[in-house]
Amino acid sequence: MNWTLEVVSLPVADVDRAKEFYAKRLGFAVDHDTAPAPGVRVVQLTPPGSGCSVVLGVSSMEPGSLKGLQLVVPDIRRARAELAERGVDAGEVVVLAPEGQRAPKDDEDLNNVGFCFFDDPDGNSWAVQQINRGG
Repeated sequence: MNWTLEVVSLPVADVDRAKEFYAKRLGFAVDHDTAPAPGVRVVQLTPPGSGCSVVLGVSSMEPGSLKGLQLVVPDIRRARAELAERGVDAGEVVVLAPEGQRAPKDDEDLNNVGFCFFDDPDGNSWAVQQINRGG
């Protein structure tokens, strides 16, 4: 039996601000923005190429309390540059290796070990990892 993760609820203080960040800055597609009941608003967004979406407006957690969300890209250097172009305050690309975190070498293969990190406007934290082949 397959078990697929389809939706992650993000705890945010301001749904409009979060929707703008995820849609305009990160390029997530807005799947729907609905009000299924009085005083309840649900916004679902999906990262390009992802089978899992995020939902704003339905979390019981404190805004900014979700840590460790992870996106995977084939080229971390290009992804980091894209985030910077869109105004996302993403950290520099780093290598997470057995000896600890360090800056990458210019021509280093970053498959599985290259990362950058950023927070959304509420402080929910994200990692972006390069995975472009097995191993």
